[in-house]
Amino acid sequence: MKLLASDPQVKVPVQVSNEIKYMPQGYRYPQEARLETFGPKCYPMKQEWSDLKNWWLLHKKGATTPNWNIAMSCEIDHRPGLVLVEAKAHSNELETRGKPFNNTSANSVENHERIGKAIKEACIGWQCIDNQVNISRDSHYQLANRLAFTWMLAKLGFPVVLLYLGFTGDKGIEDLGTPFSDDSDWQNAFAQYVTGTIPIDLFGKRHEFNNVPVWLLSRSRPVIGVSPPPRPKKSL
Repeated sequence: MKLLASDPQVKVPVQVSNEIKYMPQGYRYPQEARLETFGPKCYPMKQEWSDLKNWWLLHKKGATTPNWNIAMSCEIDHRPGLVLVEAKAHSNELETRGKPFNNTSANSVENHERIGKAIKEACIGWQCIDNQVNISRDSHYQLANRLAFTWMLAKLGFPVVLLYLGFTGDKGIEDLGTPFSDDSDWQNAFAQYVTGTIPIDLFGKRHEFNNVPVWLLSRSRPVIGVSPPPRPKKSL
């Protein structure tokens, strides 16, 4: 929660109760959240969770919605809501590719089309905030689906804090990509990453969809410990 309050210029009214639900739950339980299954654990007896999955997928069997690095239940503006976190530690994690196209079955092709329509619908919604928003299935897919789900959750009545979190100083992962050195490095890299997809100045602000609040945030924090170096490959 300190991350949400780290900028005194941006006050995010988030409250957490003793009944908080969150995923993952540590090293022993590292599974990430999918909202159509995590949501009912937070707020049961709500039709909205199946509506969310139906909006994203036409054919459910064998298909999945996006995973979230961290998902947490909370109250936002005194309403049941969610904090959703996408975490990055090195430059190669800021991917700009579109959604891979899987044409191995008719169901996969139809799901691909459904996801494209869902993101386009969300893009139109975000363009009511700023007409320069340009999210799509075919570019910056991970960013696009994060923004799309944030919009759809608000449309279904759930306030959301979408937090992009840059971990800094992890020199142990240099073989995977250039680690972010400090907050300035992270913020510059993130601003460059979102260029052409969503204006960076929409981050650090409160927005509303049908009177439901949404916050977009970009924060950083130093890693607690440097990742161990990769193990050398065994010779055959």
